Amino acid sequence: VQLVESGGGLVQPGGSLRLSCAASGFTFDDYSIGWFRQAPGKEREGVSCIISSSGSTYYADSVKGRFTISTDNAKNTAYLQMNSLKPEDTAVYYCAAGACTRYLDKSTFGAWGQGTQVTVTS
Repeated sequence: VQLVESGGGLVQPGGSLRLSCAASGFTFDDYSIGWFRQAPGKEREGVSCIISSSGSTYYADSVKGRFTISTDNAKNTAYLQMNSLKPEDTAVYYCAAGACTRYLDKSTFGAWGQGTQVTVTS
């Protein structure tokens, strides 16, 4: 199982970014995909996850209405579209493979990417 994130960068408040997570060694029928983030000095927190087979998605309250998770099964790639970005969204963003629940519990995800930095600043 391998996960590779891309798409991070520097953006102004109110801007948008789309993160990608290229998966190999498994399909989205085998495992769900989650996005997590970790800001300096803070715990890693769940952002969103998706159960591809059912289309069920879950979001942290802090990103609901601004972020959208999706998968492209043909490309075995997951995405996190982030709109209306705020400085407090600044963090390293990780994708992970595992079991998606509404609790966005990182302990249910066993495989992780290396992370991609998102910085929101004016």
